[in-house]
Amino acid sequence: MHKQAILLLEDDPNLGLILQEHLVMNGFETSIAVDGTEGLTAFRKGRYVLCLVDVMMPKMDGFTFAREVRRIDQAVPLMFLTAKSMKEDRIEGLKIGADDYITKPFSMEELLLRIRAVLKRSTPAIQSADTPGEFTLGSYAFLYPTRTLLRKGKSRRLTAREADLLRLLCLRRNTVLDRSEALRQLWGDDTYFNSRSMDVFISKLRRYLKADPSIEILSEHGRGFKLIAG
Repeated sequence: MHKQAILLLEDDPNLGLILQEHLVMNGFETSIAVDGTEGLTAFRKGRYVLCLVDVMMPKMDGFTFAREVRRIDQAVPLMFLTAKSMKEDRIEGLKIGADDYITKPFSMEELLLRIRAVLKRSTPAIQSADTPGEFTLGSYAFLYPTRTLLRKGKSRRLTAREADLLRLLCLRRNTVLDRSEALRQLWGDDTYFNSRSMDVFISKLRRYLKADPSIEILSEHGRGFKLIAG
């Protein structure tokens, strides 16, 4: 069975080798890059299931690397490693399209749990017979199993989190999707950071759907969100 490959960007050689050793021991083929420029070269040449990205790096920082990756691939999971704990930095990462964020110092057990959770979310779910996997939203078609949004011959591949959130909105179409319910289902709990994270994803979905003015994602103050679509 072919091992899943992770691209690790870490400019601290000692930490990089420790992380690589642990990831390899846990079944992940792991390539290391010491800055964003080297990482981007490796990303273009390889096929990775996840990028583990230190934010503070020489030549090209983690955020810049992530923006470049998102121009190439909208779906590959991105997880940031950082010594910073500022909420603004976390939100910046989410706006770029990060799937998770872990603050140094962290345990390898926590990192592995988060990696596996991100990879599980990024694998399209198998639909049960009574749960729709395809939705029509005005002039858009949303194919949840492949995380694809289609309109007039053009397609956009969504990240796992974007697809999961849009699916919940579709299942509650024209009714309110409770904020706490969505946070518990998709993020595990309804902390401030997770709530702010969901707001970022809602803004991204609005942008993806803006070409059809008949579709709206309304904010219901104190309650949640409502998808209005024909």
